[in-house]
Amino acid sequence: MKRSLWVLGAVLFPVFAAHLALAAGFFKVGEKAPSFTLTAITGETVSLDSYKGKVIVLGLFHICDPCMMQGSTLQKVSELTKGKEVAVVGVNSSGDSKKSVGEFLSAFPVKVTYPYLLDPGKVTDKLYGGGKFIPNVYVIDQAGVIRWQRVGNMDLAAADVITAEVEKLLAAPAKM
Repeated sequence: MKRSLWVLGAVLFPVFAAHLALAAGFFKVGEKAPSFTLTAITGETVSLDSYKGKVIVLGLFHICDPCMMQGSTLQKVSELTKGKEVAVVGVNSSGDSKKSVGEFLSAFPVKVTYPYLLDPGKVTDKLYGGGKFIPNVYVIDQAGVIRWQRVGNMDLAAADVITAEVEKLLAAPAKM
């Protein structure tokens, strides 16, 4: 009985969270992606606008197990889209310290090679309405418009779903 309730909860929670997010207006598909400039864990300054002309896969994460899975999923997307006009970017949107984020990244089951940004002021949580609904993944077209979003955890198999959304945009580029 307990296992059945857990399975039911695991299935229904993402649906419930997505409906809450939709009701709260967090989905921004069709809108211009809000720009930001942050510092990567490696020290360089990165602006979302610097990727204009590319398809952007943007992940907003906190330090949590679902975010680790999602971050690993984005690493797979990065590998599947290597050599294409695609930028995969992760953001620790919860204001965690560089040390905490570094420890979190070192615990990932895969090595993250895409830019992973620090957001000490939680700017991206405010801009993208994340905060309570993490992880968030956005696919942004070449003109900077959000074309796809997913709230909640996705396993490694979801990399194929995200990559398919990216491939659609690469096949029919947005007008700048």
